[in-house]
Amino acid sequence: MDINTRRQKQKALITELLERKIRLHAQQLYDQRGQAEGTALQDWIQAESEVLKKSILAPLYRRTRAESQPSEEFDNSDFAATGASSSEAGAN
Repeated sequence: MDINTRRQKQKALITELLERKIRLHAQQLYDQRGQAEGTALQDWIQAESEVLKKSILAPLYRRTRAESQPSEEFDNSDFAATGASSSEAGAN
């Protein structure tokens, strides 16, 4: 196996492990909210932020995710994240 293939496999494994941690944390947040429907995006964003804040591998994860997603999805996720922030600001 050449070095580039090995690095790509390592990146994929790291991304998968971090996504698993994020998914588990988002599930914990969902459970803490009493399994209230309609908060999946908010739970995911909060879990992702909290997990990546504690991880030295956050830049690699973000770069890998950016390389694997089409630019259209960034527009939608940015809109959704902005919408979540706006609704939170309005609630305060």
